[in-house]
Amino acid sequence: MTETATARRSGAASRERFIATTARLLQRQGYAATGLSEIVAASGAPKGSLYFHFPGGKEELAAAAIASAGAQLRDAIATVFASADDVAAAIAGLIDALAAGLAASDYRGGCPIATVALERAGDSPLLRERTAQAFDSWLDAIAARLRAGGLSRARAERRALLVLSAIEGALILARAGRDPGPLQAVREELAELLA
Repeated sequence: MTETATARRSGAASRERFIATTARLLQRQGYAATGLSEIVAASGAPKGSLYFHFPGGKEELAAAAIASAGAQLRDAIATVFASADDVAAAIAGLIDALAAGLAASDYRGGCPIATVALERAGDSPLLRERTAQAFDSWLDAIAARLRAGGLSRARAERRALLVLSAIEGALILARAGRDPGPLQAVREELAELLA
């Protein structure tokens, strides 16, 4: 292997470490409380490579982290939905997975997309665009499953918006109260609605 190929692979690994670390920190503490020095220290990647990979600084790095986290959850939604027998079971499986993740984080982790959207979407066009893209991809995945369950496109899109809004709201309430109750309540109500 050439030195150039090794350096390229090392650079790509540093970039991915920055993105993954930033997504975790955004999930736990939001955009404002996440500093570049903390990201560098937690990632273990060389500080000099931060601005090489992200010349736009924190905002560009956060945008990449949002895109990555959004794609990961979209893929997780697809995986959960693929193994479910019906729409209600698919949504219940998604909520169960999110509740388990929240409990495993001791209620410190939330949705990195929602956290940044609440903090920065009003004053950062780039972050507003990335958070909207992530939410849209989740809505599309949910609506596709609802259409597969027999709903029309328009009805599936509205129902997907209701489902995602209920889940995101329940995540916030569960995290704030350190209690899975809101997620369980939303799970039960959506199961009844979607049955």
